[in-house]
Order: sequence, then C-alpha cells, then structure tokens
Amino acid sequence: MLQRVATGAGALLGAGLLPEITQAADRSFIPIAGSPKRVVFFLQNHGFDPLTCIPDGLKESCALDGVTLQKPMQALEPYKNRIHIITGLHGRHTNPGHSAYFGALGAYRGGTGVPPSAATIDYVLSRALPQTILPPLCIGMESLDSMRARPTLATLSASGPNQPIFMHCDPNMLYQMLFGSIAEGSIKQHYEARSNVMLEVERLAQRKAKGLPMSDGERYGRYVSGFQELNGLSQKLSQISDRLKEFAPKLDARYSNPKFETDWHDALLEVGIAALQADLTSVLTIASGCGEYFGSWKGLGITDSGHGLGHIDQPGNLIWTKIRQYNCEMLVKLMKALEAIPEGSGSMMDNTLIVYSSNNAEKQHSEGATWPFVLLGNAGGRFKTGQYTNIKERPINDLYATFLHGVGAPVDRFNMDKNMATLHHSKLGPIEELLA
Repeated sequence: MLQRVATGAGALLGAGLLPEITQAADRSFIPIAGSPKRVVFFLQNHGFDPLTCIPDGLKESCALDGVTLQKPMQALEPYKNRIHIITGLHGRHTNPGHSAYFGALGAYRGGTGVPPSAATIDYVLSRALPQTILPPLCIGMESLDSMRARPTLATLSASGPNQPIFMHCDPNMLYQMLFGSIAEGSIKQHYEARSNVMLEVERLAQRKAKGLPMSDGERYGRYVSGFQELNGLSQKLSQISDRLKEFAPKLDARYSNPKFETDWHDALLEVGIAALQADLTSVLTIASGCGEYFGSWKGLGITDSGHGLGHIDQPGNLIWTKIRQYNCEMLVKLMKALEAIPEGSGSMMDNTLIVYSSNNAEKQHSEGATWPFVLLGNAGGRFKTGQYTNIKERPINDLYATFLHGVGAPVDRFNMDKNMATLHHSKLGPIEELLA
C-alpha cells in the first residue's frame, strides 16, 4: 500500500522519486548574454506533416518576411518575425511507429510499454535553467473519459533511466496541488485535509522503517521520500501565497462541469500558464493526445477521435486544419500571457522559447524520416527567428543539443554515443544556423 501511495505522491509532484540526470545536466550552468529563463514544449500527437507548416513554394532556407503561412498555422501569421520553422531533421532511431513515447523528447528508442532509457530534453533543460519550485510541469490533453480515468499518466517525459515524469490530465487536481493553499471553500478543505494526511503518513512511514533489512530499508526510503517531496512542495507553496493569489486562474464551469474535452484542455492550459507566470516552473510540457495515438476534439466540432485520426492525410484536411488552428491559438494565448508580465527590461516572453512539434515524426505510422519543429520566441536573444530552415539529414538529438547550447549548458551531443552518431549523421555541437 505504501509503495502505491508514495508512487502516486511522486506522480502528483510531477517527477520521479529519485531523479537522475543525463550528461547534459551534469555540466555546470554557464552564464551567457541574454537571459533564457523558461522553455515550453507543445506536442500534438499523430505526427506533424511538414506540408502543413512549410509556406507554399519554399524549398530552401529563407526569411519568412513576405511569405504567407499555411492555413493550419494562420494564427501565427502576426508573429512570423518571432517564429522559426525547421524541417529535415529525422528520428529514425526512435522507432516511432504509432508514437515514439519517451523517445520523442529523449531522442532515443521508444515504444509502447518501453521505459525511458535516459532523461528527456525537458527535464535536462529544467536543470540548466534558473531553478524553480517545480521540476518540469507536464500536462496532458485527451478525451474527457480518459482524463477522468487517468488523471496522471507518464508517456513522454523522464528524469532519468526508468524514471518517468507524470503528466497531469485533470485540471481540478492540478489546480488543487498548485493553488489549493490560497483557494476557498471545498477546494481549500480538500487541500488541507490531504496535506494533513500526507504529513501523518510521512511520520508513520519513517517510524515503520526501523528494523528493516538494509536492501528493503533503502527501497522503503525511496517511497518515504515521495511523501517528503510532496509535503515539502506544500510548504514551499504556502510561503509564496501572495504570488499564487496574483496569478491563480479563476475557477469556472469548465473545471467543474465541462461540456467538451476542449473545456478541460483550455483549463489545463490556463493552469500551466499560471504556473509559468508565478515562476513555479521553468519548463512546461503540453501533450495534446497525451503522447499516445488517441485524442479527441469534440469541442471543435470534430466527431472523429482516437487512432483513426492518424490515418487521415493532414495537408488540406479540414479536421487536421481545425486541430492545428486550435493548437496555434493556444500558442498565441500562451505568448500573449507571457508578454503581459514584465521581466527585466522586457517581458517574460522575451526570455522564453516555445517548441511546437509532435510525439512522432511526419505521420502516425512513421519511420521517423522527417520531423518538423516550430520554435516561437528567442529565449533572451539566443535563437534566430523569422526564418524557415531546412536541415539536411541530422537527428532530432542535434536540435536538443542546440537548445542546451542556447541556454548555456553546452554538450557535444544529446543522448547519442559516438557509434550511433556516425550511423545517424549526428554532428558535434549545435546546429549553428539556429543560434543567433
């Protein structure tokens, strides 16, 4: 029982009980010009066909000035000078199939039921960026039935080998965890009751550990640490109540009585934005479709759902145009929310990088041949914007290494050894044409 409950505690916190970090996170933070402070990943499942993001007629790298974005991406048209469309990268070694799962952000071999083999890029970046109360905050968007049945789920992010990071799919549970200490009514009562129970369980668990054999005691200690992490989070949040009150989302009927799953999608996004604004986390990972091959968007008038959506060609398709437009509207909402908060000599958005892609390459049933990405923002001037760049035959690992260079934690390669690098055309260092 203790193992099950403690693991659940770790899930609510959003990280493994004993996080491990990769070679990139082991390197010391190196101050650089500019001030990268946060990174957001937004992954839409079922793959990302490059024809839905490359402006018509573009075949070679060029500036976006004077071209028109594709219809699925039109919400980003006013922000062309702040985005960078990237094509040509591959992920053949991730064995994506229906989904690369942890391999999408880990840039290694993944699959259904395959545990993470190393930390994913969102976790590694969180170790390199200025430290916050939370590790990467991960949220997942699915059908209402799935989000209710699985309020926490781990498919995309990891803090190390066999250390998945759980994503939050129920906005009410996530709100209670982050903002329950400053809430009112039943939410505050639930938060206080749960906190008291967890403190008592931690106390009893520590006492019961006495007398166990050494091997069992070490394992038992890891479970106890789950309660310590969760209770420690509650204490830290209670110390910044003024900041929480300033940015806490306003609860409305979407939380308590959603008509469509998109109501909860929007609510989850709001809680994620509030966590960034309140400086609770430096990395937010959003999984539309929860990193699997399902998904539902009835609130957009889309009756198709699940696996079948991945069998529809994306370019020119009305369903996929609606889904991409919804994604891009979310990205715009995120950018505007960060632009509204002053930071340094500019705004929070000036020090942010947003990465839009997929948990798979160009389609659901993919071999990983081409994996598009769209970057928004420049993280304190570290990344070029207003560009389309077609990169020939480099793996997504090299893009993730570029992110680490951009935030001041340079690595030669990300999650790829020398032998694999030769086989998959990985080069030492960053992709220079992406850095400012």
